Amino acid sequence: MSNDAHPQTPENPDDDNKPTPATPATPATPVTPETPAAPEQQLTGRQRLAAGLWPPRVSRAQLIVALLLFVLGLGLAIQVRSTSDNSALRGARQEDLVRILDELDDRTQRLEDEKTRLESQRSELESSSDQAEEARKQTQEKERQLGILAGTVAAEGPGITLTVAGASAAVESDMLLDAIQELRAAGAEAIQINDVRVVADSYFTGAGSDIEIDGTKVTAPYVFKVIGKPEDLEPALNIPGGVVQTLEKEQATATVARSEKIVVDALRPAKRPDYAQSSSQ
Repeated sequence: MSNDAHPQTPENPDDDNKPTPATPATPATPVTPETPAAPEQQLTGRQRLAAGLWPPRVSRAQLIVALLLFVLGLGLAIQVRSTSDNSALRGARQEDLVRILDELDDRTQRLEDEKTRLESQRSELESSSDQAEEARKQTQEKERQLGILAGTVAAEGPGITLTVAGASAAVESDMLLDAIQELRAAGAEAIQINDVRVVADSYFTGAGSDIEIDGTKVTAPYVFKVIGKPEDLEPALNIPGGVVQTLEKEQATATVARSEKIVVDALRPAKRPDYAQSSSQ
């Protein structure tokens, strides 16, 4: 009997080992153009100001001006500091400063008086009926004044007496010279130490017990006879750090006494200059 059913094809056992056909690749997704960036954020006024100031934009001329101003300021600062550090009166007491100012006022007044006197002499010469006689009198007076300054004429007047005593080793010649300089700056017109007249060209040598003035030996106590305004001479010796304090530090004593009459009678011989000549015709 025939079987209408189709014969079954036997399964091939090798079918499982056959490679599976590759699946066709999926086409790539087309690249779309980039999304445009968002618009830049709006800047505030402060941010724009900061952006304009930094980084700084400095021209060459501005740099030169800034450098010059810096150098000028530095110089002024150094000057002020140097002036304030080197001031000799920073440590002085108020009463000492007042006394120094009074001395300056007195010196100014003396100069004004001298100016007035000279102007008066000029007026007398111009208005005198006998100008020759007036000129002769003024010449004699000038000769007397120059003789006092040169030490060839004795002098007397108000002033002070300064007595320096103590051990010979305590007083040096430069201390005596400092006293002379202080007295001259205060307006001393005639000075005598012991028996020696001190003038413009006087010199001091030696030390201790061998001090000489113009070649003449002087010993302690050293007595200064000084003609001038006592109110100016005495304070000049007693200023802070002055002659009196310096001598006291060296274990010497300095005594100042005012007097209405000081006699300076030690004389020096008139000396003719070797080279200097008058330039007046």
